[in-house]
Amino acid sequence: MEVHSPNRSTIALAAAGALASTGTAYLGVRNLLTGQADHARQVIPKAWETPPRADGVYTSAGGPVRWRREMAVDLNLMVFGDSTATGYGCRSADDVPGVLLARALAEESGQRIRLSTKAIVGATSKGLSGQVDAMFVAGPPPDAAVIMIGANDITALNAIGPSARRLGGAVRRLRASGAVVIVGTCPDFGVITAIPHPLRWVARTRGQRLARAQTAAVRTAGGIPVPLADLLTQEFVREPEKMFSADGYHPSAHGYALAAKQLLPALFAALDNPTSAAAHELAPATAAAGPVRTRLRSMTRLQRRPAPVVVPAG
Repeated sequence: MEVHSPNRSTIALAAAGALASTGTAYLGVRNLLTGQADHARQVIPKAWETPPRADGVYTSAGGPVRWRREMAVDLNLMVFGDSTATGYGCRSADDVPGVLLARALAEESGQRIRLSTKAIVGATSKGLSGQVDAMFVAGPPPDAAVIMIGANDITALNAIGPSARRLGGAVRRLRASGAVVIVGTCPDFGVITAIPHPLRWVARTRGQRLARAQTAAVRTAGGIPVPLADLLTQEFVREPEKMFSADGYHPSAHGYALAAKQLLPALFAALDNPTSAAAHELAPATAAAGPVRTRLRSMTRLQRRPAPVVVPAG
C-alpha cells in the first residue's frame, strides 16, 4: 500500500478561507477565524506515521495470509479513499476498518476473503481516479469495494460539486467493472473539539453539504452511500476520549470499529444481491447483526460477478 504524508492538517484554516471567500464576513471575523486556524493547526499534528499494513487473505480461521498470484480466493475486497480508509491512528492491524470488514465476511460466510488497500493518507476525491487506475494495472477489479473519502476535500477547499462528481465517477467505474461499491460519506467536523467555534461550525456546514452531494452522486452511479456523519456523531460526542486517537482528529480503534459496524450491513446486502446494489438503503446498524448473519448463512456462496471489464477514466 502506497502512503504519502499529507500537508499539516488545516481544517480550521480551510474553513476560514471558505468563509472569507464568500465575501460575507467582515474583516474582524476573518481575523478571528484566522487566529483560531493558527491555534488549531498547532494542536492537530502532522500525519507522519504509516498505517498498519493489513492486506492479505482472511478466513474464518484467522489471517492474514500473504496473498500470492496462484492462491485462490472467494472474494476480493478493496478499500479506497483517504487516511480513515487506511486505518490511520490504529496501533494494530487488527483494528483497521478493512480488516474488520474482511474478517466479518470470512467469519460469517466461511470463505476466503482477500483484502487489498488502495487508499492513501491525505487523499482527496481528486486522487480517487488514480487509485482506481492503479487497481486496474495491478490486477483484476474487486468483487466489493469500500470507499471512505471527503474530509480532505473540505480541508483543501475543493469545491463541493466537483468533489462529489469525482467520487461518483470512481463509483461508476468500479460498478461497470462488476464490483459492488459501498461509500462512507464525509464525516462530521463538528465532533473535532480541537477546532474552536465559530470555525468548527463553518467546517461542519461544508462537510454536511459535501456529504449530501456525495450521497446523491453515489446513488446515481449505482453505489450505496452510508452517512457516517449521521451514524457516528452521537458516539463521538458522548465519548471523545474513547473514539479519537491520540491526535484528536483521526478515529481510534473504537471509532473505526463503530464505522465498520455501520458499513457492514450495506456491504452484506450488496453482496447478497449485487445486480441491484443501489436499491439497498439500510437503517443505522445499531445492534442489527442478527439479520445480517442470517442472510449470510442462507447464502450458498458469495455471488460471483461476470468477467471484469477495465473502465477508463472519463
